[in-house]
Amino acid sequence: MPPILATAEVDRSADDVFAFATDPARFGEWQAGVVSGHLDGGAAEVGGRCTTVRRIGGAERASTSELVHLDPPRTWRIRGIDGPIRAAVDVTVEPLGQHRSRVDIAVDFVGHGLGRLLVPLVVRREARREMPANLARLKELLEQRPRGPVPHRGAGG
Repeated sequence: MPPILATAEVDRSADDVFAFATDPARFGEWQAGVVSGHLDGGAAEVGGRCTTVRRIGGAERASTSELVHLDPPRTWRIRGIDGPIRAAVDVTVEPLGQHRSRVDIAVDFVGHGLGRLLVPLVVRREARREMPANLARLKELLEQRPRGPVPHRGAGG
């Protein structure tokens, strides 16, 4: 199956959109179900790890991903490395002018153990439903902010 893709045009620069959308400490601000996130070690670099805590079925569950590609402010890619459901997320930001950008987020999942059943039955369906709302929230938050650099919250949350 192809990845699930969501797109939004945002009235902010590519630098601003990229900084906000790829900061794990900000995931909870715009992604449904995310409780917290942080870069393990603090620096965004290929090979670095990201921990995201999500509320799933009433419980909080942490998952770890590895940053496998980084080309700011254009592309960012992570791959889940633990747990029964591992996400592969690709973020692409395309400048459409000085203060306008398009952000594409593609997500796919690999199931391990019980996750093999959950991915096609539940996870993909939920992601397909949540992605447009997540991107709408990302757009809303970015466009509400005053112009200027988006502060990077980094590992400190």
